[in-house]
Amino acid sequence: MLDEEVEATKCRLGELRVEHRDLDDAIARLSSDPLVDQLQLRRLKKRKLLLKDLIARLASRLIPDLDA
Repeated sequence: MLDEEVEATKCRLGELRVEHRDLDDAIARLSSDPLVDQLQLRRLKKRKLLLKDLIARLASRLIPDLDA
């Protein structure tokens, strides 16, 4: 991976982590509301899970391959 690609990936990871945290806060606020729209809550949880998977994939790309 080129240095530019590594930096771009790190930047993207930071953005995704912020979005993941924001979704976590939004889900917590909505969950405390007894009149919450369950469909909206499910969509937010699904988006959060997709972000978690994407973050894991991008983070694993930053780990260098070690040839034994």
